[in-house]
Amino acid sequence: MSLSEAMKNMRFKALLSQEVLAKELHVSVGTINRWENGKALPNITAMKHIKEFCIANELPYEDIESEWLDAKEN
Repeated sequence: MSLSEAMKNMRFKALLSQEVLAKELHVSVGTINRWENGKALPNITAMKHIKEFCIANELPYEDIESEWLDAKEN
């Protein structure tokens, strides 16, 4: 699974639009779109917000973190 797929899966499991997720994570809709299309990676601050979001909504975070770390290494 890629980071973009993991991000999409998280959003789908939360039943949110890109717009609502962007507000939850304090980023723009374009940023969510770039993450989900594999054109950009979240920065460390965004990853903290994503982790907090996952914990608050009882969503798995491990796949997202693992894929993010792999992408950062490459």
